[in-house]
Amino acid sequence: MTRWWRLVLAWLMGQSAVDSRQSAGRLVLAWLMVLAPTLSACGSTALLTDVVLSQPVLQPSGAGETLAIRYVVGREALVSVALVAADGTTYPLRRDQRRMPSGEPYTLQFDGTAPTDDPVIRRRALPGGTYRVVLAATGVDGSRETVELPLEIVGDERQPPSIDGLVAAPTTISPNADGIDDVSEITFSVPVTTTVDLVVTGPDGTVYPFISGEELEPANQRFVWNGRTVDGFLLGDGAYRYTVRVRDGLGNVVERGGEITIADGGQPSATITYSTMAPQALMLGEVLTVTMRVVNDGDVPIRTYGPASGYEYTTDDVYSSIEDGAFTARSGGFWRIGVDWDANSGGGARRYPYRWAITPRPPEAWRIPFVEDVLLPGEEALVVGRIRVRQPETRMGFYVGLIQDGVGFFQDRTGRTIIHIGF
Repeated sequence: MTRWWRLVLAWLMGQSAVDSRQSAGRLVLAWLMVLAPTLSACGSTALLTDVVLSQPVLQPSGAGETLAIRYVVGREALVSVALVAADGTTYPLRRDQRRMPSGEPYTLQFDGTAPTDDPVIRRRALPGGTYRVVLAATGVDGSRETVELPLEIVGDERQPPSIDGLVAAPTTISPNADGIDDVSEITFSVPVTTTVDLVVTGPDGTVYPFISGEELEPANQRFVWNGRTVDGFLLGDGAYRYTVRVRDGLGNVVERGGEITIADGGQPSATITYSTMAPQALMLGEVLTVTMRVVNDGDVPIRTYGPASGYEYTTDDVYSSIEDGAFTARSGGFWRIGVDWDANSGGGARRYPYRWAITPRPPEAWRIPFVEDVLLPGEEALVVGRIRVRQPETRMGFYVGLIQDGVGFFQDRTGRTIIHIGF
C-alpha cells in the first residue's frame, strides 16, 4: 500500500474520534470496498517488465556498432544498469536514474564501453568475454526488482589512446590586442587516429566548447586560444580550466587538461575627437599642418610608436621609408594616427602613408624612450602632423584615420578637407 493511501486511511480513522465508533467503522469499510481494486492494482504492478537486449552478442570493430537495452517501468523507480563479468567485476552503466512509469520502453544504447573513475581514462572499451546485464529498480516504497540477461562481447582488449606532451604556453594571457601574450598555444600529440574535443571551463563552472568532434591523425597537434568564446565574446579575467578529450574508434575516451589564466584582458578602442587642417590654400612646397586629438575610450592600454608629434613628412615619403625604415608596420596591434589623400594609389599597406605616434608625451618620456609608448584608458593625446606638399596638383582632398597594424583602419576617412595648391 502506498504512502498516500495510508494517509487517507489515517484521516478516515481520525474522523472516528468525532463520529461514533460504529459510524466510523462503517465509513472505513465502505472506503476499503471502493478502493480495493485500486489498492490491489498498485500492489501488483511490476517495477520492471519487458527487459530485452536487441541482440545477444556485440562485436565492436570501430565502426560504431551498438546494441539496445530496453525495459519498461511500471511504477516510479530509481533504475541502475550494470555489466558483470565472469570474474565478478562490475561495470556500472547507469546509477539510480529516476524513471517514471511509461507504456513505452526506455532504451540504453550500449557500445561496448563503460565509464571509469580514472581521472584520465574516462571511458574504456570492455574486453571480450561473457557478461550479465543486470537491471535493478528500486520503487519509492522501497520495493526492489532485479532482472539479468546474458551478453557476449567479442573482440580483443585494446589499450586506450594517450595524450602526450600536453602543454599550454603561456599559462597566463592578456587578450587585449597589444601583441604581448594575447594568445596561448595548446600543443600535444596522439599516437592513433582519434576524435578530439577541447573545452574551456570558467571560474564559475560554465563550459565553453572550443573544438568539437575534430578528427586528428597521429601527429603533433596545435590549437590557439585567445581568451574568447567561439562566437568572439571576450571572457573576463580569472583562471580557466582547459580539457582535451580524445576518443578512438572503439569508444575509449581519454582526457587531460591544465589551467590558463586571463589577466588584464579587454577590448582596445580609440576615437579621433577632433581634427583640423591649415592652411587650406598653400603654394607648392609649403607645409600643411594637421592637428588631431585622440582619446583611448577602451578599457585597456593601447601600444603606439612612430615618429613623434610634430614630425614633418613630404608627399614623396611613406612611413616605412623614413628614418631608415624605423617605422615600418609591426605585428602586435600597435596603433597610430595617419593622414591620407584621395588620389593616393598606394592601396593596402600603403594607405595612410603619413603616420604618427598617439601619445601626449615627448619621445624621451615614452615607456621605451624613442621606441614605443602606451595610451592609457581615458588618456587623450594631441598630435600635430606636418606634410610638405610637393605633389603637382591644384586640389587635394586630405583626411585622417586610426590605424592598428595588421588589423585594420579604424575611424577611416575622418575630417576630409580640400586643400588648394598654387604654383
